[in-house]
Amino acid sequence: MLSQDVAPKSVPGAAIAGADTADPFLPLELLELELSLEGFSGGDAGFCEAVRKAAAAVRGDFLFDLPAEGLISDCRRLAVLRIPEGDTRMRTLFAALDEDGAEIRVLQPGEETEHLLRFADAFVDLLQRMPARPKGAA
Repeated sequence: MLSQDVAPKSVPGAAIAGADTADPFLPLELLELELSLEGFSGGDAGFCEAVRKAAAAVRGDFLFDLPAEGLISDCRRLAVLRIPEGDTRMRTLFAALDEDGAEIRVLQPGEETEHLLRFADAFVDLLQRMPARPKGAA
């Protein structure tokens, strides 16, 4: 079980910080995401690709990544992704590459990342407002 007091922190292994505390078990998508990221072999170059593949494995979306030094402690790069939560909702999560470039940890939005969550929500809103490109358009 996860307690409320760990919500803004990351939890290594298969436990995702801040998972729904009303349900003591992690949603299958979160567990699959965490397991998909365990094969990461390190380095900035493979970070985006590892997070993209992990998001795709759980039918989620990789939104963007950015340099994160100074934004989050012990974090070199940060990727923002959305994964399904139930049938119609999407959950925004962050994948953080540690300062050594060796490990990816999954973070739930919290006080430290509130501004990034607002930015991600605005980014999604903008994407949803854009007209769909016709098939075959470059």
